[in-house]
Amino acid sequence: MSDNRLAQLEALLFYHGEAVTLKRISSILKTTEKRVEKLVLEYKKELEAREQGGFTLLQDKGKVQLVTKPEFRSIFEKLVSDELKEDLTPASLETLAIIAYLGPLSRAEIDYIRGVNSSFMVRNLVLRGLIDRQKGLKKRGAYAYTASFDFLKHIGLGKTEDLPEYEKYHDVLQKLEEQEQESS
Repeated sequence: MSDNRLAQLEALLFYHGEAVTLKRISSILKTTEKRVEKLVLEYKKELEAREQGGFTLLQDKGKVQLVTKPEFRSIFEKLVSDELKEDLTPASLETLAIIAYLGPLSRAEIDYIRGVNSSFMVRNLVLRGLIDRQKGLKKRGAYAYTASFDFLKHIGLGKTEDLPEYEKYHDVLQKLEEQEQESS
């Protein structure tokens, strides 16, 4: 396999931030699942050979995910603890508003709307219990994100439709989806 394919796999796994099926990887890289299996094995060996590397691959039931090595767990426990004590950043608030008004959305759709990778923001909001991750609500992406009951309870609303000007913003998304379907 070419080094370019390994770099493409690494970039894809890093960007996605969650487990990705071999089928999805093969579709994106425009190759067979057998070649993806070999590529994943080669990449896993490369990661294990890096003495100073901080990443490893997890594989289970036809999915693969780029993760940090278990020996760095204490660093991330501290980070998560510190994150949960801090106020939400403007980027976190933006992400939360997008999900609350337009959800359910896949992470790819959130990234598209924000124009940047939102993995960190989404993870932070899930850890705080402000959004829920649900499988199979959208046609694109492995998971869809929605505002959680805790979020609604915290801001004193009974449902997302009670958000200020909810219909206005939700209608914008529906119009965009209709335009996308017409152009397909």
